[in-house]
Amino acid sequence: MGTTQLETVPEPKYWHLKTVLSEALDQDFAVGEVLPNERELAARFGVARATLRQALEQLELEGRLQRRRGVGTTVAPPRVGVAVGSARHSWPGESADGWEPVDATETAPSAAVLKLLGTGGGFASDQPVHTVRRTRVTNGQAVAAELLYVPAASVPGLPAIEAPTGPARARAVLRELQRLVLDGQDRSVELGSARADDAKELDRLPGAPVLLVTTRYFTSAGTAALSVATYRADTCRLTFGDSGGVEIADEPRVAS
Repeated sequence: MGTTQLETVPEPKYWHLKTVLSEALDQDFAVGEVLPNERELAARFGVARATLRQALEQLELEGRLQRRRGVGTTVAPPRVGVAVGSARHSWPGESADGWEPVDATETAPSAAVLKLLGTGGGFASDQPVHTVRRTRVTNGQAVAAELLYVPAASVPGLPAIEAPTGPARARAVLRELQRLVLDGQDRSVELGSARADDAKELDRLPGAPVLLVTTRYFTSAGTAALSVATYRADTCRLTFGDSGGVEIADEPRVAS
């Protein structure tokens, strides 16, 4: 990567730098190669480190770069296509849905979860919620983490003493959920920042860009389950099936 001084341009300097860096990535670097440190890059391009960071952050958001713990900033591989929307009458946990159960706990829901679960009636705000954590792995890499919120009323047949936590409990919750008749679902997608627990699970830094896919599952009684899936924005390209309408909504972002 040769030395390039940036001239005055009508667009923001960091945006022009991003274009220059993107071209250099295509010509001078291989996938997985570590970039020089910020001080060296800033000197080569004659920009302030703050400007450089803005350009690097934009390239990370676009999936060109990855920041890895203990390694630094590396050239990212092409994004993998991850199917998000399948049949409208498919519960989480059904065969070949791509997710692996990790854990399940029973807790009081947050206000944001309550608001989303309360849509359509049938959910009492004082009832506990089973929180199922699952991960999605593609080509040996964890690309998404999910929190699935299932009101206790949705799984009344769940054994009280069998496997109180862990993957076995998660599978039991999913198994009972699938006994219900699913009337439909809705889904929204938004850009977000990785929380500490999701970042650790996905081998990202806290605050890294992620795609948040929120799905509500409905029965005749109302919202039976709520899924909040966090996808790595640097490696994933979401694809949608016949249920994949994307809406802009004023729903609250869910935090556990």
